Amino acid sequence: MPRNLIMVMDDIAKIKPVKDTSFAFLLEGSRRGYPLFYANIESLWIDGDQAGVTLYPIEVQDDSKNWFSLGKPKRHVFDAGDWVMMRKDPPVDANYIYATLILDRAKAQGARVVNDPKALRDFNEKLAISYFGQWMPPTLVSASHAQLKDFIQTHQKAVIKPLDGMGGRGIFMVSHGEANVNAILETLTGGEKRLAMAQAFLPDIKDGDKRVLVVNGQIVPYLLARIPGSEDFRGNLAQGGRGEGRPVTEVERAIVESVAPTLLAHGITFAGLDVIGDRLTEVNVTSPTCVRELDQQFGLNIAGQLFDALESG
Repeated sequence: MPRNLIMVMDDIAKIKPVKDTSFAFLLEGSRRGYPLFYANIESLWIDGDQAGVTLYPIEVQDDSKNWFSLGKPKRHVFDAGDWVMMRKDPPVDANYIYATLILDRAKAQGARVVNDPKALRDFNEKLAISYFGQWMPPTLVSASHAQLKDFIQTHQKAVIKPLDGMGGRGIFMVSHGEANVNAILETLTGGEKRLAMAQAFLPDIKDGDKRVLVVNGQIVPYLLARIPGSEDFRGNLAQGGRGEGRPVTEVERAIVESVAPTLLAHGITFAGLDVIGDRLTEVNVTSPTCVRELDQQFGLNIAGQLFDALESG
């Protein structure tokens, strides 16, 4: 057992504990008797050749109105007694990259970091599908308006999104010939200065954007289908989608069998795959969600499955 379980995440006071996966991990750590600590990426530091963090001891309880209490902060140099769970939400911006570089040093000092900080930099959640061409939908990544317009014309309808977002933010559905295409492309690419991703629109979204969780290379046997509301094409729960738990099918199992070896090779212990129909649209590795929803619907303990894997590894 580690001396410290350190959760690096966004402001815990602003989460929805009934839905938050990082909170599920804290609860599991508490059940197992781990000393729990909380930090934000702004609390990480390097002093000379030592990487460390300013930590808050934290106690948690499964109470939607009073879910945590913090102790007094203390400076801590990372060492072999630490498990660090890096759960900061995107965007993967400069500050995020700097945090992963500090966590590289933490790892060199003996700490175990989940997911691996190098993977968090190298395994972009949008671009990672290019490792798995047999499962990806027609996809273009470009800053060129001409290329993006050609893609939209070829497929007649496309979903266009930034490479560093989450929760459905900044995602547009565009049809060929729409009057607002130029404005959307200018917004996403910053006038052809930023890359954006275009994917052919998948009609199977009506049946849900399926979140498939992978723990240490193993598929969780149930998924959460996030079904769009009546006024939005996006299935993201943050955008009003409805979550419906379902058993995984042979399609999702086949996708995970293809993806899991690459995840493990990159040091990704916990991932969330986004699947529409039989197409893989994203590989979420920064802060995958839906643990609490699946636990509640099917009596699972996905956090326990992850902790078992970490303890045996």
